Order: sequence, then C-alpha cells, then structure tokens
Amino acid sequence: MKYEITILSVKDSEKPNTMSVLRTNMRGLTQTASVAKERADLLQPHIGKTMSLDDFFDLLNEPIIEGGPRNLSMAGSAVEEKRRILIVDDDRDSTHLTQILLEKTGRYLVLEESDATKAHQSARNFKPDLILLDIMMPQRDGGDIAAQIEADPGLQRTPILFLTALVTKDEAKAGLRIQGHPVLAKPINIPELINEIEENLPARVTPEGAER
Repeated sequence: MKYEITILSVKDSEKPNTMSVLRTNMRGLTQTASVAKERADLLQPHIGKTMSLDDFFDLLNEPIIEGGPRNLSMAGSAVEEKRRILIVDDDRDSTHLTQILLEKTGRYLVLEESDATKAHQSARNFKPDLILLDIMMPQRDGGDIAAQIEADPGLQRTPILFLTALVTKDEAKAGLRIQGHPVLAKPINIPELINEIEENLPARVTPEGAER
C-alpha cells in the first residue's frame, strides 16, 4: 500500500524561521507541519499535487547548499552519514510504515526486505549497521537467518534486533534475549524502537580511528 498526501499550501508560520505546510492524506484528514524556511522553495512547486509520503520526506531531507537546493544524486556524503538499517519482515505494510517513520527522523537510511529467503543477500549488498529481524515468516525462520548472518565473516558483527509477537512487552522490557539478541514485542512502538536501535548501534569510527 502506498501512502499518499496532497500539499495544499505553504505559508509563513508564527514560529521564527519556519513555514507552515498544510497537507491532506488519503483519508481526507488535514494536517499541518512546520518546516524550515529554506525548504519552502522545494515544496512550492508541489502545491496542489499528490505525492507519496516517501517523496514528501525526501524533499524535506534534501541537503541545502548556498545558492539553493542540490539534487539528491549529489548528496552522497550526506546520505552515507546516516546509519543503515535493514528490516526483514514479511508484513509489507507495517514494514513500509516503519521505514517511513525511521527515515523521517533524518538519522537512518532504511532498506526493506519482505522475502526472508533473500535476507542474507540483501544484508551482504546493503551492509547495514543494524538489522531488524522478524522471527515468524513463511519462507524462513528469523532464527535461521540470524545464524546465517552470524556465520558470515562480513556480517557477523552486525547487531540484530528481533521483532516478534511471540513475546509480551513485559518480557521484552525485562531484557529477554533470543539467540543472544535483544527483542522487541509487536506491535512496535516507534519511540521504543528508536531507543533500542540507538542502544544497539555500533559506535562510529572516525577517519582518525576514534569511536564516537
């Protein structure tokens, strides 16, 4: 399912250095969002147009340089600064929404993989900083995928966070681990998910070799 919105207007906001964006979603609900003034030029041409929520957030996250916005294809270094998250889950709708909400924070670059049989190869290609892994999937069990990733020299240090409805939220909060990996109970609470991601992400290594 593709989540779409229509931008109705972009106006001055009461808050300093911000603009007020009025948009409506697929259900006809109208929402207002505050964005930085330098984004106004990016949004103005799209007033009255319908776009996917992904494209809307792409516009808001597009890097700005002196003289105006630059094309996303020129923003490689900015994209590389984001932590790479791979989500392996056969529930495409909830996974896509999770991707949108995580990328909305501006911290992450997220790849979805709904085919469990392709999870290992997707991880090898994407080289994630962390993997969110469902346990119960029709094609393949998440525990088997975790074992395969742990056996891969190029991926074995990648943190894995299991997502499952097999445990309660109280059990997950009590520190339950499966195959040595932390667990979050479904349905997922996005703030809790972000907290778990940040706690389990490996430290960044600077060019000088220092962790940060």
